[in-house]
Amino acid sequence: MTAVDFAAFIETLSDVASETILPFFRTALGTTDKNAGGAFDPVTEADHAAEAALRRLILQTFPGHGVIGEEFGSIRPDAEYVWVLDPIDGTKSFISGLPTWGSLIGLLHRGVPIYGVLVQPFTRERFFGDGAAASWRGLGLNDERVERRLSTRRCDELSGATLLTTSPLLYAPDRLEAFRRVESEVRLSRYGGDCYAFAALAAGHVDCVIESGLKLYDIAPLIPIIEGAGGLVTSWSGGSAVEGGDVLASGCEALHEQALKLLQG
Repeated sequence: MTAVDFAAFIETLSDVASETILPFFRTALGTTDKNAGGAFDPVTEADHAAEAALRRLILQTFPGHGVIGEEFGSIRPDAEYVWVLDPIDGTKSFISGLPTWGSLIGLLHRGVPIYGVLVQPFTRERFFGDGAAASWRGLGLNDERVERRLSTRRCDELSGATLLTTSPLLYAPDRLEAFRRVESEVRLSRYGGDCYAFAALAAGHVDCVIESGLKLYDIAPLIPIIEGAGGLVTSWSGGSAVEGGDVLASGCEALHEQALKLLQG
């Protein structure tokens, strides 16, 4: 089976994520700190409800598949097909009432990301891709449904680039030093994007996204979208980014190579 064979089911999962999460947004929502005593790492009832609903539907439909999720761990992570779930990527933005969060749903085949979708229920957008192509679906000016192909933009020099990261506060000191080397060379840097930063890259609005300390569920669903739009995404060493860690995504190869050299010192 290919990603195309799962397309209708992935649309259903996306609908479930939207319908479960959106009623919680911009409400008096209780928050639990998953990292008590350390850096604030919030989780909400919306996170738990959405992942539980997605897991239930996946395992009812494909009982032999695996699932890796942020909130409830792994089931059969070595299965041929494994679903990767981050019900709310950008929970800090979510609890702050900001729309730069999304629900990430990805599918791995023998460990390789073959499909991913970023669902933003509040703005009513979906970014999706299979590594060969990527698309955006949303609403036009008259609320008509619009869909278009995604394509990264070409920017050959860091001096003309726009760089995004979620927050420098998330970097260890040595990683922050490496990030600052790149940041000092770009035209513009902005903070706070979470997963939506990678969507902006795939849509051709920004040129480079750098993150540190990601988990598999933070990045694996986004890889087919970025690559399908013509971008690159690797670790800071230039290897696979599927497992997370320190991640660099760029709109074109020339820019990616320049950023990698600076990250590697």
